[in-house]
Amino acid sequence: MPAVIWALLFGNFAIGTGVMVVAGTLHEISASLQVTVPVAGQLISSGALLMCVAAPLLAAVVSGWDRRVLLVGSLLWYSSLHLLCASMPTFGSLLPVRVLAMLAPAVFTPQAAACVGYLVPAASRDRAIATIFLGWSVASVLGMPLGAWLGGTFGWRSAFALIGLLSLTSAAWIWTAMPTRIRPPALSRAAWRETLTSPALMLCAAVTVLCASGQFVLFAYLAPYYRTTLGTTPLQLSFLYTVFGFFGLVGNLWMTRHIMRMGAPKAVMISIGGMAASMVLWPLSDFSIWSAALVSLPWALGCFAANSAQQARLVGISPSLASASIALNTSGMYAGQAIGAATGGWMIARDQMGQLHWAALLGLLLAMAVSLMAARVVHPVQSR
Repeated sequence: MPAVIWALLFGNFAIGTGVMVVAGTLHEISASLQVTVPVAGQLISSGALLMCVAAPLLAAVVSGWDRRVLLVGSLLWYSSLHLLCASMPTFGSLLPVRVLAMLAPAVFTPQAAACVGYLVPAASRDRAIATIFLGWSVASVLGMPLGAWLGGTFGWRSAFALIGLLSLTSAAWIWTAMPTRIRPPALSRAAWRETLTSPALMLCAAVTVLCASGQFVLFAYLAPYYRTTLGTTPLQLSFLYTVFGFFGLVGNLWMTRHIMRMGAPKAVMISIGGMAASMVLWPLSDFSIWSAALVSLPWALGCFAANSAQQARLVGISPSLASASIALNTSGMYAGQAIGAATGGWMIARDQMGQLHWAALLGLLLAMAVSLMAARVVHPVQSR
């Protein structure tokens, strides 16, 4: 793989760690800023809602920009706003700064994937896309547990400062590794219309929305859930996140190796099916730290692999519409996170924390059903 692919992988690591840092420090933010857990959860749902709206809109605005400048600029924005977040004295001041920081993931993740076709041969495209999305898996296995441990030990502000430093480092690496003058052609209204009227692409985006919303009903509140049911310490919580992240990385690596052989639609179904299995078994996680870790394994194996397969699936349907479809898929992922986090917060506010996994299971089963529909209607979209 070219060096720039590894730089983009690290960029997704910084972005992913930042997106997930609130979930890992939710209890500390709640206690420090004297708000309830559902209110603190608005940091997740509000940020995800902005990313949902911003991803396709910004894709249209920046489609012709030099990708080196665009990706580095988004990381510098991410770095500076997270460092600013660490200095916010109240929840009311933290919320808007954190939400504005989330403009960076709305740009970086989809545009990094969309420009891969200009960096590697067509035969290596699917594997390269899956590779840069390993950054999210690495964020789960290293970044999120480290953030949770830092937040629990030194306070949530230290975890936010970590995001600022990671993003700054990533910006420097991409600036040195990324070629200049990569400017994909601006997306026309016709291209957006073709994307939005394609049954195959829209059904795939719906799979992403349902999958993400199902997961984030529970994932957004894992830290308070484990603290309530198991009385976890910061170190134990970090261990559970590390186990989840490690097997998320394993699942994504396996997907990277086998996706070309099995095909993206089958890979998506296998991944979501594993996550659904964890939700069925979830009541067993309340017995001990070890049972919680074991029950989460199928979820972890499928979590990041499903998104990598979805990205490859969209690019395979229409490479010429990749910038639009991947931005739309990213929007769908963040819309699902917002829906899931808001649903989970609503349930917790009504003393239904113990039922979160059933709501998650419903979302995942619906995602599998829609994925089957998408596989039946997929036909290559004609390039313009």
